[in-house]
Amino acid sequence: MVLEVIGVLKVIDLYTIINLKRKGKSNREIARECGWDRKTVNKYWNHYNYKVNELGEENVDVKMVQEEMLEVRYLSTNRSNRKYNKEMDLLLEEILTNEKMKLKELGWKKQQLTNVQIHEMIASAGHDIGMTTITEKVREKRKRHRECFIRQHYEYGQRLEYDFGEIKLDIQGKREKYHIAVLSSPKSNFRWAYLYKNQKKDVFLDSQVKFFDMVGGVYDEVVYDNMRNVVKKFIGKHEKELNEDLIKLSIYYDFDINVTNCFKGNEKGHVEGAVKFIRNKAFSMKYKFNSYEEARNYLQTRLVALNQGSMIEEEKRHLKPLKPSLRLSEVTECKINKYSLATIENNYYSVPEYLVGEIVTARIYFDTISLYVNNEFVCEHKKVDGFKTFQLDIMHYLNTFLKKPGALRNSHALKDRPELKLIYDTYYKTKPREFIELLQTNKNVSIDDLVTLLQDSKESHIEKQLFGHYEESKLEKATRTQIYNYSKLIS
Repeated sequence: MVLEVIGVLKVIDLYTIINLKRKGKSNREIARECGWDRKTVNKYWNHYNYKVNELGEENVDVKMVQEEMLEVRYLSTNRSNRKYNKEMDLLLEEILTNEKMKLKELGWKKQQLTNVQIHEMIASAGHDIGMTTITEKVREKRKRHRECFIRQHYEYGQRLEYDFGEIKLDIQGKREKYHIAVLSSPKSNFRWAYLYKNQKKDVFLDSQVKFFDMVGGVYDEVVYDNMRNVVKKFIGKHEKELNEDLIKLSIYYDFDINVTNCFKGNEKGHVEGAVKFIRNKAFSMKYKFNSYEEARNYLQTRLVALNQGSMIEEEKRHLKPLKPSLRLSEVTECKINKYSLATIENNYYSVPEYLVGEIVTARIYFDTISLYVNNEFVCEHKKVDGFKTFQLDIMHYLNTFLKKPGALRNSHALKDRPELKLIYDTYYKTKPREFIELLQTNKNVSIDDLVTLLQDSKESHIEKQLFGHYEESKLEKATRTQIYNYSKLIS
C-alpha cells in the first residue's frame, strides 16, 4: 500500500527521516529537529521498513512495491467539512429537486442553474460556506460522470463538416449582425467560410455549391447539426425528416448526409472550433468596412492566409469528381399589380407591362429571380435585400411611356437608373418622346451599353451643330467643356 498521511509531505521529507534514522537518531529527536509530530516520523519510518521487508518475499510485484516505497500521497479523505451542516444539506437537496422538475418540464438543460448560482442562493439564505464545498456537494448529489470521447481518424476526402456562426460588423458606421457559413475538413485541417446577411435556405445551399466549386470536388459525407435547413421536422424521439432541398443537393453531388445528435456539438467538433478560429482571426482586429462587398472580399483574402498550413492540395486529389454548379430555386406564384410589379419576399420586381393582372411564376435563387409565364421565360432580376425595395427595368414600360410621355420625368423606373436619368435631364428634358423612341429602338441593348450609346450619339450630334463646317483638326481640339456648355444652350 501507499503511505497516506495528513499534512503536506514531500519525497525530501521521506529522505530526511530515513537518513536521520540511519544515523541513529530517535523519533523524538527527528521530530524536534524538523518540526514534525513524533507519530508522523514513526509512520514514515515503519512504512519504509515494511516495504523493504516486502521486497524479499516470494511472488511479490517488485515494481509495485518499489513505487509504494517511494511514493507519499496527501490524505484528504479523512477531512470533514467543518462549516457544511445538515441545514445547508437540506436546502441544497431542495434546490436540486426543484431543478430536476424544471428541467423535466422544459425538456432541455440550457437553463440549468450553475454551481455559482446555487452557491449564491445558499449564501443569500444566511449560510457562510465556500464555493468549493458547494461545488463538491453538488457533484456528489448529481453523481455526474465525465463523458468519454473517442478520438476519430478520417481519410482524405471522407468528411466535411458544416456550421453557421454569428459576427458583428460595422458597415459604413452601422453595426449589424452577420453570419458566416463555415465548412471544414478534419483530415486536411482546411477551414473556409462565406459571409452572408442571413441563414436562409438559399444561403445554406449557395455556400456549399460555392465550396465544392472552389475545391474542385466533393466529399464522401457532409456533417450537419439539427438546424432548420437540415431537419424539416422530428418524428418521434430519434427519427428526423430531412429538408428536401438538402436531399436534392446530396443526390446531385453524390455525398452522404450525416446529422449529429441533438445538443451534441462535439460530434462535429472540428467545424465548431473552425467557427471560433475564423471569427477571431478574421474579425477580432478588423470589423469596420465601407461596404458589405468589401467585408466579403476581406474574409476570402484572410482565409487564404489562414489556410497556408493545411493539406487541402493533397486532399483535392482524393475528392469525387465535380459536376456543374447546381442551381436550386424556391418556386412561387404571384399576381402582377397595376404598376406591373411582382411582389416577392416583400420586395418589388418589374415585368413587361402587358402582364398587368396576370399570374407569373417566380424562381427564387440565391442572387437572382427569374420570372416565367406558362413555362416561358419573361425576365430576370438581381435579387435585392431589404423591405419594400424596388428592382425596376425601364424597358418594361416603353409602350406606356409613349402614351404618357409626361410620366417619364418623375418615374421610379427612370430614377432607378441615375446614369440614364442624367442623360435625360441633360439632353431630353423637353423631348421625352424622342428619348422614349431611342430606348425603344435600342431595347435589346443592355442598360450600361445604352447609356454609352446615348451619350456618344448626343455628343456627336452636338459637335456637328457646333463645328459643322470646321476642319477635322479643329474639331478634335474642341474641349468637352465647350460641348457641354453648348448642349446646355441648345437644350
